[in-house]
Amino acid sequence: MTDTGDTDAAQSRIVISIDAMGGDLGPAAIVAGISTSAAKNPNIGFLIFGPEDDLAPLVAKRNLTDRCEIRDVREFVKMEDKPAQVMRHGKDTTMWAAVDAVKNGEASAVVSCGNTGALMAVSMLALRKLPGVDRPAIAILWPSQNPGGFNVMLDVGADVRADAKDLVQYALMGGSYARNGLGLERPRIGLLNVGTEENKGRPEIREAHDMIARAAPSAEFEFLGFVEGGDIPSDRVDVIVTDGFTGNVALKTGEGTASLIRELLREAFRATPLSRIAALLALTSLKRLSKRIDPRRVNGGVFLGLNGTVVKSHGSADATGVTSAIKLAFRLAESRFNDRLAARVASLDLSPQDGPNEQAAKAASEHSK
Repeated sequence: MTDTGDTDAAQSRIVISIDAMGGDLGPAAIVAGISTSAAKNPNIGFLIFGPEDDLAPLVAKRNLTDRCEIRDVREFVKMEDKPAQVMRHGKDTTMWAAVDAVKNGEASAVVSCGNTGALMAVSMLALRKLPGVDRPAIAILWPSQNPGGFNVMLDVGADVRADAKDLVQYALMGGSYARNGLGLERPRIGLLNVGTEENKGRPEIREAHDMIARAAPSAEFEFLGFVEGGDIPSDRVDVIVTDGFTGNVALKTGEGTASLIRELLREAFRATPLSRIAALLALTSLKRLSKRIDPRRVNGGVFLGLNGTVVKSHGSADATGVTSAIKLAFRLAESRFNDRLAARVASLDLSPQDGPNEQAAKAASEHSK
Protein backbone atom coordinates (compact mmCIF):
# COMPACT_ATOMS: atom_id res chain seq x y z
CA MET A 1 0.00 0.00 0.00
CA THR A 2 1.39 3.42 -1.00
CA ASP A 3 1.90 5.94 1.80
CA THR A 4 -0.43 8.88 1.07
CA GLY A 5 1.92 11.34 2.75
CA ASP A 6 4.87 10.26 0.59
CA THR A 7 2.72 10.53 -2.56
CA ASP A 8 1.54 14.04 -1.69
CA ALA A 9 5.12 15.11 -0.91
CA ALA A 10 6.36 13.79 -4.24
CA GLN A 11 3.61 15.56 -6.15
CA SER A 12 4.31 18.89 -4.43
CA ARG A 13 8.03 18.86 -5.13
CA ILE A 14 9.60 21.34 -7.51
CA VAL A 15 11.33 19.29 -10.22
CA ILE A 16 14.76 20.35 -11.46
CA SER A 17 16.01 18.96 -14.78
CA ILE A 18 19.67 17.93 -14.71
CA ASP A 19 22.10 17.42 -17.60
CA ALA A 20 24.25 14.76 -15.93
CA MET A 21 26.90 14.54 -18.66
CA GLY A 22 28.09 18.10 -19.20
CA GLY A 23 30.63 18.47 -16.38
CA ASP A 24 34.38 17.84 -16.43
CA LEU A 25 34.11 15.53 -13.38
CA GLY A 26 31.44 13.28 -14.88
CA PRO A 27 28.08 12.11 -13.54
CA ALA A 28 29.47 11.06 -10.14
CA ALA A 29 30.01 14.70 -9.13
CA ILE A 30 26.57 15.64 -10.46
CA VAL A 31 24.81 12.91 -8.47
CA ALA A 32 26.83 13.81 -5.37
CA GLY A 33 25.57 17.38 -5.68
CA ILE A 34 22.02 16.12 -6.16
CA SER A 35 22.39 14.00 -3.01
CA THR A 36 23.45 17.00 -0.91
CA SER A 37 20.60 19.09 -2.31
CA ALA A 38 18.05 16.36 -1.62
CA ALA A 39 19.26 15.98 1.96
CA LYS A 40 18.97 19.72 2.59
CA ASN A 41 15.62 20.27 0.87
CA PRO A 42 12.77 17.72 0.87
CA ASN A 43 10.83 19.85 -1.63
CA ILE A 44 13.08 19.12 -4.63
CA GLY A 45 12.65 16.33 -7.14
CA PHE A 46 15.04 15.57 -9.99
CA LEU A 47 14.76 14.54 -13.61
CA ILE A 48 18.24 13.32 -14.64
CA PHE A 49 19.36 12.88 -18.23
CA GLY A 50 22.24 10.55 -19.10
CA PRO A 51 23.14 6.88 -19.71
CA GLU A 52 20.99 4.85 -17.32
CA ASP A 53 23.72 2.21 -16.95
CA ASP A 54 26.00 4.88 -15.44
CA LEU A 55 23.42 6.82 -13.46
CA ALA A 56 21.31 4.08 -11.88
CA PRO A 57 24.10 2.65 -9.63
CA LEU A 58 25.12 6.18 -8.53
CA VAL A 59 21.53 7.11 -7.67
CA ALA A 60 20.88 3.82 -5.88
CA LYS A 61 24.12 4.06 -3.87
CA ARG A 62 22.98 7.40 -2.41
CA ASN A 63 19.40 6.22 -1.79
CA LEU A 64 17.94 8.75 -4.21
CA THR A 65 15.65 6.42 -6.14
CA ASP A 66 12.50 8.00 -4.71
CA ARG A 67 13.73 11.53 -5.49
CA CYS A 68 15.10 11.03 -9.00
CA GLU A 69 13.75 9.88 -12.34
CA ILE A 70 16.44 8.83 -14.82
CA ARG A 71 15.92 9.38 -18.54
CA ASP A 72 18.22 7.20 -20.61
CA VAL A 73 20.03 9.50 -23.07
CA ARG A 74 23.35 8.31 -24.53
CA GLU A 75 24.65 11.28 -26.49
CA PHE A 76 26.05 14.41 -24.85
CA VAL A 77 27.54 17.77 -25.82
CA LYS A 78 31.32 18.04 -25.49
CA MET A 79 33.09 21.20 -24.36
CA GLU A 80 34.80 21.57 -27.73
CA ASP A 81 31.56 21.25 -29.73
CA LYS A 82 30.53 24.35 -31.66
CA PRO A 83 27.05 25.75 -30.89
CA ALA A 84 26.11 25.60 -34.57
CA GLN A 85 27.09 21.93 -34.66
CA VAL A 86 24.95 21.21 -31.60
CA MET A 87 22.03 23.08 -33.14
CA ARG A 88 22.20 20.86 -36.24
CA HIS A 89 23.03 17.50 -34.72
CA GLY A 90 22.42 17.71 -30.97
CA LYS A 91 18.73 16.92 -30.54
CA ASP A 92 19.54 13.50 -29.08
CA THR A 93 21.89 14.87 -26.39
CA THR A 94 21.41 15.12 -22.63
CA MET A 95 21.61 18.92 -22.81
CA TRP A 96 18.83 19.22 -25.34
CA ALA A 97 16.62 16.70 -23.51
CA ALA A 98 17.13 18.48 -20.17
CA VAL A 99 16.10 21.84 -21.65
CA ASP A 100 13.13 20.24 -23.41
CA ALA A 101 11.88 19.03 -20.01
CA VAL A 102 11.41 22.67 -19.01
CA LYS A 103 9.81 23.51 -22.33
CA ASN A 104 7.34 20.62 -21.93
CA GLY A 105 6.47 21.54 -18.35
CA GLU A 106 8.01 18.42 -16.80
CA ALA A 107 10.53 20.50 -14.84
CA SER A 108 10.57 24.04 -13.44
CA ALA A 109 14.25 24.73 -14.17
CA VAL A 110 17.29 23.13 -15.78
CA VAL A 111 20.88 22.90 -14.53
CA SER A 112 23.80 22.03 -16.82
CA CYS A 113 27.58 22.10 -16.40
CA GLY A 114 28.01 21.84 -20.17
CA ASN A 115 29.26 24.01 -23.01
CA THR A 116 28.00 27.58 -22.37
CA GLY A 117 27.59 28.59 -26.00
CA ALA A 118 25.75 25.39 -26.87
CA LEU A 119 23.50 25.66 -23.80
CA MET A 120 22.53 29.22 -24.69
CA ALA A 121 21.85 28.26 -28.32
CA VAL A 122 19.76 25.23 -27.37
CA SER A 123 17.88 27.19 -24.70
CA MET A 124 17.06 30.02 -27.08
CA LEU A 125 15.82 27.61 -29.73
CA ALA A 126 13.78 25.43 -27.37
CA LEU A 127 12.45 28.01 -24.91
CA ARG A 128 12.47 31.14 -27.07
CA LYS A 129 13.09 34.67 -25.84
CA LEU A 130 10.61 36.53 -23.71
CA PRO A 131 8.52 39.02 -25.71
CA GLY A 132 10.40 42.31 -25.87
CA VAL A 133 13.84 40.82 -25.14
CA ASP A 134 16.36 41.20 -27.97
CA ARG A 135 19.36 39.54 -26.32
CA PRO A 136 19.25 37.24 -23.27
CA ALA A 137 21.94 37.77 -20.64
CA ILE A 138 23.86 35.63 -18.18
CA ALA A 139 23.65 36.95 -14.62
CA ILE A 140 25.98 35.81 -11.84
CA LEU A 141 26.32 36.50 -8.12
CA TRP A 142 29.54 38.29 -7.19
CA PRO A 143 30.90 38.22 -3.59
CA SER A 144 30.60 41.73 -2.18
CA GLN A 145 30.61 43.84 0.97
CA ASN A 146 26.83 44.13 0.94
CA PRO A 147 24.96 42.69 3.97
CA GLY A 148 23.71 39.76 1.87
CA GLY A 149 27.26 39.01 0.73
CA PHE A 150 26.66 39.28 -3.03
CA ASN A 151 26.03 41.61 -5.94
CA VAL A 152 24.47 40.70 -9.28
CA MET A 153 26.37 41.31 -12.51
CA LEU A 154 25.14 40.85 -16.08
CA ASP A 155 25.87 40.16 -18.87
CA VAL A 156 28.91 37.92 -18.32
CA GLY A 157 29.10 36.26 -21.70
CA ALA A 158 25.79 35.52 -23.41
CA ASP A 159 26.57 38.07 -26.14
CA VAL A 160 29.68 40.20 -26.51
CA ARG A 161 27.63 42.98 -28.10
CA ALA A 162 25.07 45.21 -26.43
CA ASP A 163 23.46 48.41 -27.63
CA ALA A 164 21.66 50.95 -25.44
CA LYS A 165 18.33 49.10 -25.53
CA ASP A 166 20.02 45.82 -24.56
CA LEU A 167 21.68 47.47 -21.57
CA VAL A 168 18.34 48.87 -20.41
CA GLN A 169 16.82 45.39 -20.63
CA TYR A 170 19.78 44.01 -18.66
CA ALA A 171 19.13 46.61 -15.96
CA LEU A 172 15.48 45.64 -15.80
CA MET A 173 16.23 41.90 -15.69
CA GLY A 174 19.05 42.36 -13.18
CA GLY A 175 16.81 44.39 -10.91
CA SER A 176 14.13 41.70 -11.04
CA TYR A 177 16.73 39.02 -10.29
CA ALA A 178 18.06 40.96 -7.30
CA ARG A 179 14.52 41.50 -6.04
CA ASN A 180 13.57 37.81 -6.26
CA GLY A 181 16.96 36.14 -5.81
CA LEU A 182 18.43 38.38 -3.09
CA GLY A 183 15.24 39.71 -1.52
CA LEU A 184 16.04 43.37 -2.24
CA GLU A 185 12.89 45.46 -2.42
CA ARG A 186 14.50 48.37 -4.27
CA PRO A 187 17.87 47.27 -5.75
CA ARG A 188 20.54 49.82 -6.58
CA ILE A 189 21.73 49.52 -10.17
CA GLY A 190 24.92 50.87 -11.72
CA LEU A 191 26.10 50.93 -15.34
CA LEU A 192 29.75 49.85 -15.67
CA ASN A 193 31.93 52.42 -17.41
CA VAL A 194 35.50 53.72 -17.54
CA GLY A 195 34.58 56.58 -15.20
CA THR A 196 31.65 57.99 -13.29
CA GLU A 197 31.42 61.27 -15.22
CA GLU A 198 28.37 61.47 -17.48
CA ASN A 199 30.44 62.49 -20.51
CA LYS A 200 32.63 59.35 -20.41
CA GLY A 201 32.21 56.11 -22.34
CA ARG A 202 30.95 55.03 -25.73
CA PRO A 203 27.86 56.72 -27.23
CA GLU A 204 25.66 53.67 -26.59
CA ILE A 205 26.75 53.64 -22.93
CA ARG A 206 25.79 57.28 -22.50
CA GLU A 207 22.50 56.70 -24.29
CA ALA A 208 21.77 53.71 -22.04
CA HIS A 209 22.51 55.86 -19.00
CA ASP A 210 19.69 58.25 -19.88
CA MET A 211 17.27 55.45 -20.81
CA ILE A 212 17.89 53.55 -17.56
CA ALA A 213 17.41 56.74 -15.55
CA ARG A 214 14.01 57.23 -17.20
CA ALA A 215 12.99 53.60 -16.59
CA ALA A 216 14.05 53.49 -12.92
CA PRO A 217 10.97 55.02 -11.23
CA SER A 218 8.41 52.72 -12.87
CA ALA A 219 10.72 49.67 -12.61
CA GLU A 220 11.18 50.24 -8.86
CA PHE A 221 14.95 50.38 -8.69
CA GLU A 222 17.43 53.09 -7.79
CA PHE A 223 19.79 54.05 -10.61
CA LEU A 224 23.21 55.18 -9.39
CA GLY A 225 24.51 56.13 -12.82
CA PHE A 226 27.96 55.04 -13.94
CA VAL A 227 30.07 52.79 -11.71
CA GLU A 228 33.64 51.57 -12.14
CA GLY A 229 35.35 48.19 -11.81
CA GLY A 230 36.21 48.81 -8.17
CA ASP A 231 32.51 49.05 -7.37
CA ILE A 232 31.75 45.48 -8.50
CA PRO A 233 32.50 43.90 -5.07
CA SER A 234 31.52 47.00 -3.07
CA ASP A 235 28.48 47.83 -0.94
CA ARG A 236 27.67 50.85 -3.09
CA VAL A 237 25.61 48.95 -5.67
CA ASP A 238 23.49 45.78 -5.88
CA VAL A 239 23.40 45.20 -9.66
CA ILE A 240 26.16 45.93 -12.19
CA VAL A 241 25.10 46.19 -15.83
CA THR A 242 27.57 45.74 -18.68
CA ASP A 243 28.04 44.03 -22.05
CA GLY A 244 28.98 40.36 -22.29
CA PHE A 245 32.58 40.96 -23.36
CA THR A 246 33.43 43.24 -20.44
CA GLY A 247 31.45 41.15 -17.97
CA ASN A 248 33.12 37.90 -18.96
CA VAL A 249 36.61 39.42 -18.73
CA ALA A 250 35.76 40.81 -15.28
CA LEU A 251 34.37 37.44 -14.14
CA LYS A 252 37.39 35.42 -15.26
CA THR A 253 39.74 38.04 -13.78
CA GLY A 254 37.90 37.90 -10.45
CA GLU A 255 38.00 34.11 -10.32
CA GLY A 256 41.69 34.09 -11.19
CA THR A 257 42.44 36.71 -8.54
CA ALA A 258 40.57 34.71 -5.88
CA SER A 259 42.61 31.61 -6.76
CA LEU A 260 45.83 33.64 -6.67
CA ILE A 261 45.02 35.05 -3.22
CA ARG A 262 44.26 31.57 -1.90
CA GLU A 263 47.55 30.21 -3.29
CA LEU A 264 49.63 33.16 -2.02
CA LEU A 265 48.18 32.80 1.46
CA ARG A 266 48.95 29.08 1.40
CA GLU A 267 52.57 29.77 0.38
CA ALA A 268 52.97 32.54 2.96
CA PHE A 269 51.78 30.41 5.86
CA ARG A 270 54.02 27.50 4.81
CA ALA A 271 57.15 29.59 4.41
CA THR A 272 58.67 29.17 7.90
CA PRO A 273 57.97 27.23 11.10
CA LEU A 274 56.76 30.46 12.70
CA SER A 275 54.34 31.14 9.86
CA ARG A 276 52.96 27.61 10.20
CA ILE A 277 52.22 28.32 13.86
CA ALA A 278 50.57 31.59 12.82
CA ALA A 279 48.45 29.65 10.32
CA LEU A 280 47.22 27.34 13.09
CA LEU A 281 46.31 30.33 15.25
CA ALA A 282 44.49 31.97 12.33
CA LEU A 283 42.87 28.76 11.08
CA THR A 284 39.28 29.79 11.83
CA SER A 285 39.71 33.17 10.15
CA LEU A 286 41.43 31.61 7.15
CA LYS A 287 38.60 29.11 6.70
CA ARG A 288 36.10 31.97 6.86
CA LEU A 289 38.03 33.90 4.20
CA SER A 290 38.40 30.84 1.98
CA LYS A 291 34.68 30.19 2.17
CA ARG A 292 33.88 33.83 1.38
CA ILE A 293 35.93 33.86 -1.83
CA ASP A 294 35.18 30.27 -2.86
CA PRO A 295 33.58 30.49 -6.36
CA ARG A 296 31.80 27.17 -5.76
CA ARG A 297 29.47 28.86 -3.28
CA VAL A 298 28.08 31.15 -5.98
CA ASN A 299 28.30 28.66 -8.81
CA GLY A 300 25.56 29.16 -11.34
CA GLY A 301 24.92 31.77 -14.00
CA VAL A 302 21.25 32.37 -14.80
CA PHE A 303 20.14 32.84 -18.40
CA LEU A 304 17.77 35.80 -18.19
CA GLY A 305 15.27 36.70 -20.91
CA LEU A 306 14.06 33.21 -21.86
CA ASN A 307 10.70 31.48 -21.41
CA GLY A 308 12.15 29.20 -18.77
CA THR A 309 14.76 29.10 -16.00
CA VAL A 310 18.20 27.88 -17.11
CA VAL A 311 21.16 27.76 -14.71
CA LYS A 312 24.65 27.27 -16.15
CA SER A 313 27.07 25.67 -13.71
CA HIS A 314 30.84 25.78 -14.08
CA GLY A 315 32.13 22.93 -16.22
CA SER A 316 34.64 22.04 -13.48
CA ALA A 317 32.05 22.13 -10.68
CA ASP A 318 32.36 19.50 -7.96
CA ALA A 319 29.54 18.35 -5.69
CA THR A 320 29.62 21.62 -3.74
CA GLY A 321 29.34 23.67 -6.92
CA VAL A 322 26.52 21.53 -8.31
CA THR A 323 24.63 21.88 -5.02
CA SER A 324 24.93 25.68 -5.25
CA ALA A 325 23.59 25.70 -8.81
CA ILE A 326 20.65 23.46 -7.85
CA LYS A 327 19.86 25.67 -4.84
CA LEU A 328 19.75 28.72 -7.11
CA ALA A 329 17.53 26.97 -9.66
CA PHE A 330 15.13 25.88 -6.91
CA ARG A 331 14.94 29.34 -5.37
CA LEU A 332 14.10 30.96 -8.70
CA ALA A 333 11.54 28.28 -9.59
CA GLU A 334 9.89 28.49 -6.18
CA SER A 335 9.48 32.27 -6.44
CA ARG A 336 8.09 31.97 -10.00
CA PHE A 337 10.82 34.39 -10.96
CA ASN A 338 10.47 33.91 -14.69
CA ASP A 339 6.79 34.87 -14.66
CA ARG A 340 7.61 38.02 -12.72
CA LEU A 341 10.47 38.84 -15.05
CA ALA A 342 8.23 38.44 -18.11
CA ALA A 343 5.69 40.84 -16.60
CA ARG A 344 8.43 43.35 -15.77
CA VAL A 345 9.89 43.28 -19.29
CA ALA A 346 6.44 43.63 -20.83
CA SER A 347 5.77 46.73 -18.73
CA LEU A 348 8.86 48.61 -19.90
CA ASP A 349 8.47 51.26 -22.58
CA LEU A 350 11.67 51.48 -24.61
CA SER A 351 10.31 53.77 -27.29
CA PRO A 352 12.80 56.46 -28.27
CA GLN A 353 12.66 59.62 -26.18
CA ASP A 354 13.50 63.05 -27.49
CA GLY A 355 16.85 64.43 -26.40
CA PRO A 356 17.48 68.16 -25.76
CA ASN A 357 18.16 68.98 -29.44
CA GLU A 358 15.06 67.15 -30.63
CA GLN A 359 12.97 68.81 -27.94
CA ALA A 360 14.21 72.25 -28.94
CA ALA A 361 13.55 71.57 -32.61
CA LYS A 362 10.05 70.30 -31.81
CA ALA A 363 9.30 73.35 -29.64
CA ALA A 364 10.52 75.72 -32.36
CA SER A 365 8.41 73.90 -34.93
CA GLU A 366 5.30 74.09 -32.77
CA HIS A 367 5.95 77.75 -31.98
CA SER A 368 6.15 78.60 -35.70
CA LYS A 369 2.72 77.06 -36.39
